[in-house]
Amino acid sequence: MTHYDAIIIGGGHNGLTCAYYLAKKGLKTCILEAHHEVGGAAFTEEFHPGFRNSVAAYTVSLLQPKVIQDMALADHGLEVVLRKIDNYIPFKEGYMLAGRNGLTRREIERLSPGDAENYDRYEAMLEHVVALLQEFILAVPPNAGGGLSDVLALLKMGNQMRKLTLATQRDLLDFFTKSATEILDYYFDHPTVKALFGFDAIVGHFASPNEPGTAYVLLHHVFGEAAGVPGAWGHAVGGMGAITQAMRRACEAAGVAILTEHSVEKINFKNGRPVSVQANGKEFGAGIVASSVHPKTLFERLIDSEHLDTDFKRRIDTYASHSGTFRMNVALDRLPKFKHQPDNDDFLTSGIIIGPDLEYMDQAWVSAKAKGWSDHPIVEMLIPSTLDNSLAPKGQHVASLFCQQFNYDLPNGQNWDDVREQVADHIIKTVDRFAPGFKKSVIGRQINSPLDLERRFGLIRGDIFHGRMSLDQLFSARPVLGHGSYRGPIKGLYMCGSGTHPGGGVTGAPGHNAASVILKDKAWR
Repeated sequence: MTHYDAIIIGGGHNGLTCAYYLAKKGLKTCILEAHHEVGGAAFTEEFHPGFRNSVAAYTVSLLQPKVIQDMALADHGLEVVLRKIDNYIPFKEGYMLAGRNGLTRREIERLSPGDAENYDRYEAMLEHVVALLQEFILAVPPNAGGGLSDVLALLKMGNQMRKLTLATQRDLLDFFTKSATEILDYYFDHPTVKALFGFDAIVGHFASPNEPGTAYVLLHHVFGEAAGVPGAWGHAVGGMGAITQAMRRACEAAGVAILTEHSVEKINFKNGRPVSVQANGKEFGAGIVASSVHPKTLFERLIDSEHLDTDFKRRIDTYASHSGTFRMNVALDRLPKFKHQPDNDDFLTSGIIIGPDLEYMDQAWVSAKAKGWSDHPIVEMLIPSTLDNSLAPKGQHVASLFCQQFNYDLPNGQNWDDVREQVADHIIKTVDRFAPGFKKSVIGRQINSPLDLERRFGLIRGDIFHGRMSLDQLFSARPVLGHGSYRGPIKGLYMCGSGTHPGGGVTGAPGHNAASVILKDKAWR
């Protein structure tokens, strides 16, 4: 049996991040990854001859600058380029753009002068709330029922809150408790202006924008930056796999052992601590085990139930996981032409959002809840080959279709394996209504239904966030209150994936924060 100081289960971006920080502090660290390559959902592959694209995760903004800098990802080959336009939303009478250098405000003013004035207020409010949120992204949540360090962390957090104005405290409360519709209705009148911001509220969240809690999901998507530009969205040259490949090189340079095609079957314990991990029928010894896989996978499949107390098992059993996402890649023989579009093709580098108003988004969820998938789904299309010519043959393109709302649980005994092709056709027809001829331009496609996302990437019930981003599953309560500080219910067992604070997205924050806890505990021992 090979022995390590620490074993990381899962080689997604958070597992790689955690392993890097441990190895840099001298721990003999090993990553066990079930697939043939690291990356998890941040992975690039050829899906049609000559056409490559990110398979699941698809765009860059939330990856923490500290992680990028500490791991020297640029030195290991990562290059991020900005979209020329952030977003483009077509609607029945026209279109709207969003972007830097005042573009968003000018576009709002073109559609609704009154909304343009309110946009300034909205941005100012958001800036204060996001600034507070960013202070906690790389912080370890105070653990309920914890020790002195948790009390001190709670006091520090309270002191930070005390410095906020009363107005910002009220705004923060609104984002944690209200629906996105309530907040956006307060600031804006034009339906497409609301849709521009409301789209972030339902990304990876199986809910109507009218549902309480969607305001926080909106907030979660706006704290990032790309290529050093706050709030911007970008593309990793080579696809999202370029991020995790750069992370792999950083880990290997730090001395991390990375074993792919090693599917973990079980964690073994002795005297109340982990002693080894079993993968491919072999044992790998370690006194520290950190898991970047979904919490339900960890606690329901890899650990014998006798090691967990009854209440904790019940909480994990009811841990909500469901994001309503259907993910496609398509190979195109030409760029799409929309019914209403600018003269300049820069908008084709943007996130193209098919979801013209909040009512459309609400009905997408209502119909999916009843029928299994939306009558009129919400689709965000990116065409990364407009920024990165390594992804497709010259003159041709790849597009990612990130689609909501699709119910993991289909009615009438249907199975996703039986309907996935039919649903993919339905999605392409949806795009074709806004961009006639799009269907004819598709020469190849890759489909990931909610069930495919679960089977291929371990995203339980297709949840791209490793668990619903709701108030009962955030911060100190993610995944379970009392174990929100990356420490599992067994000493020596840690969690470092998106099922911990601050949640989903390609951030690297859970891996970074978990490593700090592991190193702190080791130093204390």
